[in-house]
Amino acid sequence: MSAVPRSEKPAGRFRRMIDRLSSSQEDLESEELREDTETAGCTRIGDCRDRQVVTVTGTLRTVTLRPRAGVPALEAELFDGSAALDVVWLGRRSIVGIEPGRKLIASGRISMSRGRRVLFNPKYELRPLGRE
Repeated sequence: MSAVPRSEKPAGRFRRMIDRLSSSQEDLESEELREDTETAGCTRIGDCRDRQVVTVTGTLRTVTLRPRAGVPALEAELFDGSAALDVVWLGRRSIVGIEPGRKLIASGRISMSRGRRVLFNPKYELRPLGRE
């Protein structure tokens, strides 16, 4: 038996094909999102710390209108394959293009709210629909 664990060995084409065929659709999408994060030069959401200024990218899973302290707030969950974070636009009921399944890049300061990472009123850039 080899001293190097299987996950650390360089994977050949056949091994990658077998891994891909045996992975769930969710695992494949998560892996693709992690690769997108690397190519865009963004910080992985799983690596973000409280009060850190970051640029993150991912896919919006959910978009909801939820008032905060009597003010409308558009909330979206951004997922990048490593973790999720809540993106909140205060004072907004809707934003054109912000919808589930849309990819975006967001920049701002991370805060923690009830144990979840939150990005309030970020600068954002919508990614093109479909394959780039």
